[in-house]
Amino acid sequence: MGMKKPKTQMDEIILVCVYYGPNGERLIQRGCNLAVMLDCPLYILTIDSKPLDEMDAEKSEYIARWKQLAEQHHLATFIFRNNENLPVSKVIAEVAREKGVTQIVLGQTAKSRWEQITKGSIINALLKEIPFVDLHIISVSRHLKNEEGHFDKGVRAYLLPEGEYYRVVFNHSKNVEYEGIFFKEYGTDFNNGVFKFMKDKQTLRVRVTDDLVKDLTCLK
Repeated sequence: MGMKKPKTQMDEIILVCVYYGPNGERLIQRGCNLAVMLDCPLYILTIDSKPLDEMDAEKSEYIARWKQLAEQHHLATFIFRNNENLPVSKVIAEVAREKGVTQIVLGQTAKSRWEQITKGSIINALLKEIPFVDLHIISVSRHLKNEEGHFDKGVRAYLLPEGEYYRVVFNHSKNVEYEGIFFKEYGTDFNNGVFKFMKDKQTLRVRVTDDLVKDLTCLK
């Protein structure tokens, strides 16, 4: 057995707050990276006014995915709270105090969504409730990570089956098979670039050449 490092007063505990939507996974990833670097526990919290068994399929799917991510990460624990009586910031603060959290990771989209629910800035409320906790507000980027930086900002797009291939279109119709974000390469007339979407609960990035996706294999 390896020597476990003695616990000190300085040990960190991280809480990631996720709300429904494609960015939850990115926030969890950010929290996991922090937890690995700091070798500390990580809690993943989502709050809803309804209990788990009353959720619609889409919400249930997000929660299943987040639980799966928590299980894959040996330091992480998933927490679900449904409490319609308390403002969201109070629930986060309660969990933070209960678990001795030192850092909280929140997404900008969750912030604006939660502001609608709490009718006030969740950030200000948290700063009042738990002034001793560091807040990380992660801006939700629509830019594709790319060293050369030669992609335009991503736009919402769809894949429409066409023969053996898929055509990238920008208007939704009933024949659309996938929804995602299209990143166009600079300076091309046709739509050339990368399409990013969810398939079988995985995020895939596929090549687009002259408006068409000819292969749904994920780019490395």
